[in-house]
Amino acid sequence: MKPLGWAILLSLAAVLAFLLSIRLGAEPLTTAEVLAALRGEGDVNVGLIIRELRAPRAVMAILVGGGLSLSGAVFQALLRNPLAEPYILGISGGAAMGAVTALALGLTASLAWALPTAAFAGALIAILLVLKVASAADRRVDVRVLLLAGVVVGAFFTAGMSFVLSISDARTVRTAVLWMMGSLASSDWSSVWMVALYSLPAAIVLLSLARSLNLLAIGEETAGYLGANVERVKLVAYVLASLLTAAGVAATGVIGFVGLIVPHSVRLSVGADYRVLLPLSFLAGAVFLTLADILARTVFPITLNSPTEVPIGVITAFVGVPLFLVLLRRSVGDRTGTGVGS
Repeated sequence: MKPLGWAILLSLAAVLAFLLSIRLGAEPLTTAEVLAALRGEGDVNVGLIIRELRAPRAVMAILVGGGLSLSGAVFQALLRNPLAEPYILGISGGAAMGAVTALALGLTASLAWALPTAAFAGALIAILLVLKVASAADRRVDVRVLLLAGVVVGAFFTAGMSFVLSISDARTVRTAVLWMMGSLASSDWSSVWMVALYSLPAAIVLLSLARSLNLLAIGEETAGYLGANVERVKLVAYVLASLLTAAGVAATGVIGFVGLIVPHSVRLSVGADYRVLLPLSFLAGAVFLTLADILARTVFPITLNSPTEVPIGVITAFVGVPLFLVLLRRSVGDRTGTGVGS
């Protein structure tokens, strides 16, 4: 299928997933009720469920899913590794450390925005530390050092988080673990606007870097000869992709595999031209996370008649792990076949 066909298909899938997200839930609604509520008619309670609960949650799934997938594609280009993902550079560790610290200090009991703010602040600290280490030698961003710095910074924050949890009470530990599994349950219009404020400008700039990322894939020296400002592109791509990830993590917790599986699957379908790969990755990530959220909040109510909601990170892991193994096997097989043929 041509890229235009994929774009049309994914756009239609995103619209359908959005409508399904509004209709399905612990309290199933009919299409007529949904349409009436969107027009401002029908039952008042149904209107409140759709406009104040399900609609912002569906929009959040699109923003976070698309953002994680887009940032994953950018990191894969930046690190020149098709199996890189947004959390590989320590962002999730910093965010988790900030969130756990806020919970342990009891800030979330009185301040509704304490948890996402602390998580975002922790992610920013991790971003700055990694960038500082990666550019310490000669002001150039060495992607190899960037990767190593991300792993080390992530391990440091994970150790700090483990220490805080070890001296916290059981309630704090349970809340922290649930947050780290990811959830869209607390999404409202104010949090949606805050995520959009960071995500949409960052996404637009990253999409504009597609040609430069194509040149970087050839090699930094060649990209420089062809007119790309290599260091500026690497710096902007790293910072904006990290901010995009940090905004999503702060709002919904750590949701794994979206930024790894989705862009890699899109690459296998349409190729490695980032002018096509980046926008399609955003659309595919939005569809993937929206459908995962539908499963997260309907699997128990439908099968067990229970209002319990599964953390969305569990759903993405259940889907992502086997899919990752299939993609990894395919990637290794492709490389082996190329090596034998050459």
